[in-house]
Amino acid sequence: MNIASLRPDNVLLSALRDGDFNLIKPHLLRETRADGDVLYRPGDDVTRVHFPVGASLVSYAVANIDGHNVQTVLVGREGGVGGIVSAGGLPAYCLIAVKFGGPFLSVEMNRVQAAKDQSLTFRRMFERYADCLMAQMFQASACNAIHNIEQRAAKWILDETSRTGQMEVHLSHDDLASMLGVGRSYTTRVLRKFVSDGILKTARGFVTVTNKEALQQRSCNCNENVVSHFSRVLGGIYPAIE
Repeated sequence: MNIASLRPDNVLLSALRDGDFNLIKPHLLRETRADGDVLYRPGDDVTRVHFPVGASLVSYAVANIDGHNVQTVLVGREGGVGGIVSAGGLPAYCLIAVKFGGPFLSVEMNRVQAAKDQSLTFRRMFERYADCLMAQMFQASACNAIHNIEQRAAKWILDETSRTGQMEVHLSHDDLASMLGVGRSYTTRVLRKFVSDGILKTARGFVTVTNKEALQQRSCNCNENVVSHFSRVLGGIYPAIE
């Protein structure tokens, strides 16, 4: 499968005009990443941009004082990770790792910077995506402060299904605890309640959503707020063609 055929499976790349995409197309590499592959560790120089394709998913995690990583943001086929705004070479702040393995496209940061210098519309696309990523971080911070564990658990599960396009996701009790920043016992109780209410089915390391509408009712509206912002900010990036 060639690079161009993978483009529609990454929303950020597919939103680029052909002329802008062609600025980086010759330099894109197709990769297959496994669950748990580390893209950047804290302090690493950011030298490449990675674009998840299809159901591939990346998580940002920040180390807690007790040594456990707390997942803060998920990035899937809607975007990319690594040097989206910066000129590259800056140190990564957190751990960026593959949550759900699969195909990726990647490109050296200096190639992206050259495309930004050459095309104003290319640069604006990445700037707007960075704004959306920041909004996602702001919303996650607010969600942690005001919503209960059940609401947040439902939100994270829905977030993963929407990004992967699958109702069955690879999600363990420990994974969910990391997302919520709580002990494993809390997430176990929440998942058991969802199962008993007919909302989920669980198997070792996997969760299957059996009643999405009910799960949405248990969730907060944080995902909807982020999706709405993505739609408004990433829509209409290019001027209309007369």
